[in-house]
Amino acid sequence: MKALWHGAVIAESEDTVVVDGNHYFPINSLRKELITASSHTSACPWKGTAHYYSLVVDGETNQDAAWYYPTPKPAASEIQDRVAFWRGLKWWPRLV
Repeated sequence: MKALWHGAVIAESEDTVVVDGNHYFPINSLRKELITASSHTSACPWKGTAHYYSLVVDGETNQDAAWYYPTPKPAASEIQDRVAFWRGLKWWPRLV
């Protein structure tokens, strides 16, 4: 599975976990040179507090387009050390 934005591969792994329809990639599969930390957070009642990354590709920024749970609640332990994406990212292979 690949996460793509503006033609760049942001993350790639054969080991994704699908939760709530989102593929969570191992955090070490991220191309670190394409992400920057964000101060944005959000709360999920069963997963915990999400923290965000922004993507930067060819000088364009996709603000808060990736999220992760540094300390997920026990019910979401399978997404520990994983990151998911939204806001215009495409998936390959394409989800059907």
